[in-house]
Amino acid sequence: MTWLGSASSAARGPSTAARGTATVPDELLVPIASDVDVVTARQQGRSVAANAGFSSGDQTVIAAAISELARNILMYARRGEIALNLITNGDRQGVVIVARDQGPGIPDVARALQDGYSTSGGLGLGLPGARRLMDEFDVSSVVGKGTTVTMKKWRQLAS
Repeated sequence: MTWLGSASSAARGPSTAARGTATVPDELLVPIASDVDVVTARQQGRSVAANAGFSSGDQTVIAAAISELARNILMYARRGEIALNLITNGDRQGVVIVARDQGPGIPDVARALQDGYSTSGGLGLGLPGARRLMDEFDVSSVVGKGTTVTMKKWRQLAS
């Protein structure tokens, strides 16, 4: 695992093995450019969730949602990144996952979030499935510029 000082330098790393993951303050960044990176993002998401005290079931849910977004990055943009952060809001602690790419963008986000809609010939369950798994889900996309998906999973802190 390689720890780098900034998100932009992590995304430019020379190879998957050398890139690994990177941090910026309170952020774990996983560059996505190959199938191996999808696995790494999944594992890192599970680890962050475990360290934050999420149940085994919630860790699996978080990992599955990360996997869906990372696969979409590979399929549509070829490369991007997954950023993982911990947040606290009152009596809740959460994991924030931000998937970013500079791919073609999504022309109709509302349609892309419908079950069964796919431009790749797949089942069309990726984005809507990830949305169902998480507590909060937002997609921002500009055609020709890229897509950012932000999702959060919360747990109650012990009293």
